[in-house]
Amino acid sequence: MNKNGISRRAFLKGGAAVACAAATATIPLTVKALDQEPLATLHDLRKCVGCGECVTACRDMNQRFFPEPVRPFPKMYPKRVKAEDWSEKRDVTDRLTPYNWLTIQQADVKTAEGDLTVYIPRRCMHCVNPPCVKLCPWGAAHQEKNGISVINPDLCLGGAKCQAVCPWDIPQRQTGVGLYLDILPAFAGNGVMYKCNRCYENVAKGENPACIDMCPENVQSIGPRKEMVARAYEIAKEIGGYVYGDKENGGTNTLYVSPVPFEMLNDAIRKGKGLPDLAAKKDVMADGNAMTAALFLAPVAGVVSALSKIALTARRAGLGKEEKKTANPGEVNHES
Repeated sequence: MNKNGISRRAFLKGGAAVACAAATATIPLTVKALDQEPLATLHDLRKCVGCGECVTACRDMNQRFFPEPVRPFPKMYPKRVKAEDWSEKRDVTDRLTPYNWLTIQQADVKTAEGDLTVYIPRRCMHCVNPPCVKLCPWGAAHQEKNGISVINPDLCLGGAKCQAVCPWDIPQRQTGVGLYLDILPAFAGNGVMYKCNRCYENVAKGENPACIDMCPENVQSIGPRKEMVARAYEIAKEIGGYVYGDKENGGTNTLYVSPVPFEMLNDAIRKGKGLPDLAAKKDVMADGNAMTAALFLAPVAGVVSALSKIALTARRAGLGKEEKKTANPGEVNHES
């Protein structure tokens, strides 16, 4: 109950029937669906209570991907390039970091019916035409056929181009990890970029992302994008609400439906580094310069990616020899 005597449940009563329908009509993932068209997730913000179960589920699922930096960090040139180290702040959950790929923003807004608190789960938007993928100079980012954007930590050199071109500044960097340590460590990038991969390995097997399965309020549903967009507008029409993600940056595979305008939510949320906004976004890849850059970078990124894979293979082979040597310190090498 809020201070004006209007409960959140009462305020949203008009859309309760549609909410129940959306919760029970979640489209099951199938290999056929994955192959045919991109998948989108729809967040019904009327349901989110900010419990954080999705945040915990994401962290638990992706622990094996979290970086383990090597110290001391190489000194970067020019000196303005600063190290970004979150390894001593792994428990931070109130913003996006290399160790926290999903966070919840809170918006306290005033409406004609009274005060209302809206919670917004935030992570990668998985754009339909992702600039982070198209403009990565290293070829480290790619888009799955099902629309999921993924950064390969084995190939990423941490140059942060993906963050610079992301309309929401989503990817976060950890210094002291990745190939840059072996390839011109003072000049080539500064670590590895990390963001939500929407549990792409689970999705490839026809399973849900962890955040969806662990949500006690059924905030999210997932399915073919066309159907998720249609459902978002159906809910919005029923409650007099609003949709975000259908048009932003040319369209995304993360959709939100809210009972109040997103401009109002954007004014109310805390924004800054690791805290994406909810402003309207133009289509980055519709810009002529971005399109030209993408065309130019595609073959370059392919070459760099191939060279990075060679370097990665050599690195792993070297690590394997070191492990063998350590395991057998008294063994005589007869390979010379």
